Amino acid sequence: MSSRTMLEIVNQLDGFDARGNIKVLMATNRPDTLDPALLRPGRLDRKVEFGLPDLESRTQIFKIHTRTMNCERDVRFELLARLCPNSTGADIRSVCTEAGMYAIRARRKTVTEKDFLDAVNKVIKGYQKFSATPKYMVYN
Repeated sequence: MSSRTMLEIVNQLDGFDARGNIKVLMATNRPDTLDPALLRPGRLDRKVEFGLPDLESRTQIFKIHTRTMNCERDVRFELLARLCPNSTGADIRSVCTEAGMYAIRARRKTVTEKDFLDAVNKVIKGYQKFSATPKYMVYN
C-alpha cells in the first residue's frame, strides 16, 4: 500500500465521531504488512482472526463445491481434505475446478477421484512448491 493511501485511510479513520453509528470493517491476507499507525488504539479496536478450516470443515467445503458437479459416488472427500492441510476454501474450490477440467479434457461426463487427486497435486502441492508466502506465515 502506498504511503499516500495509508495516510488517507488514517485521516478518514480519525475523522469519525467516536459516538457515531459508523462501523468500519477491514480485511487483509497480510496482517504483517500493516502500518503500525493504522493499528494504534482508537483506530482499529478489534481484531478478529479467521483461521484455516479444520479437517471436517475442509471435507464439507469439498462437498459444497462439488454439489453441482457430476462426480462418481466413491469419491472420498475426507481423503481429499486430508491431502489439503493448510488450505483455504478458495484453494479447495480451485481443486474442484481443476478436477472438473481433467474430466473435460478426458471427454468424460463424470469426475473421478483420480481427477481430484491429480488436481490436488497440481493446485495444492504445486502451489506449496512455488508459493511466495513464507513458511512462517502458514498456519497449522
